[in-house]
Amino acid sequence: MDLGLKDKVIIVTGGAKGIGEGIAKVLAAESAVAVIVGRNEEDNDKTVKAIEKSGGKAYAVKAELSIPGECEAAVKKVVEKFGRIDGLVNNAGVNDGVGLENGSYEKFMSSLHKNVVHYYLMAHYSLPYLKKSKGAIVNITSKTADTGQGNTSAYAASNGGRNALTREWAVELLKYGIRVNAVVVAECFTPLYAKWIETLPDPQQKLKEIESKIPFGNRMTTAEEIANAVAFLLSDRSSHTTGQLVYVDGGYVHLDRALANA
Repeated sequence: MDLGLKDKVIIVTGGAKGIGEGIAKVLAAESAVAVIVGRNEEDNDKTVKAIEKSGGKAYAVKAELSIPGECEAAVKKVVEKFGRIDGLVNNAGVNDGVGLENGSYEKFMSSLHKNVVHYYLMAHYSLPYLKKSKGAIVNITSKTADTGQGNTSAYAASNGGRNALTREWAVELLKYGIRVNAVVVAECFTPLYAKWIETLPDPQQKLKEIESKIPFGNRMTTAEEIANAVAFLLSDRSSHTTGQLVYVDGGYVHLDRALANA
């Protein structure tokens, strides 16, 4: 299916690794221009080169998105380069374990800046250009907003905020023909996830336990599966879909409890 994304300029925050890398590569495969915005220049360039080697188009902007001014600067660089923005994928963030009992005000606020404040800022600064292109926004969010996790108050709060912003923006931007949706991730195997697993006493056993709780196929979601949903929501193929939280999670959030009680 041709998603009609050819030459569309789409920003992907945190697009150099993990889920963001998967999104950037799928968008490039759909002939869009994947604009990777991330803090590590080396990682950004590595992914751009991989995309270009595969025949796709990509561009990188170095920015530390937890610093508000760098969000504005990143959008300006994209516009200076391409003169337009057709889509925004807010993806960058980290489950940094800032809990209630062992957290602090400073750590909590820092985590919000890492995980949700830049979602607002990137959308705010991109909006004038999205209005011109009647583009779309997709926010990547986590199941922690629904299920909780333990010892991650700031990350869970950020994802609750991401979900709420998705629906709020969908309402506010109706008049501009801008659609806003979210893709909710549960257990997706990324380099960061693999690094976390290895910190546990028996990594492989823990991984098997987690996979056993994922109803559809008893396996982790892949970054490409997340990316395919994102590409669809950015495209005109989803032209009457807005304000939705789309769970690409193998049924983790909504099926596992029902199955456990069956």
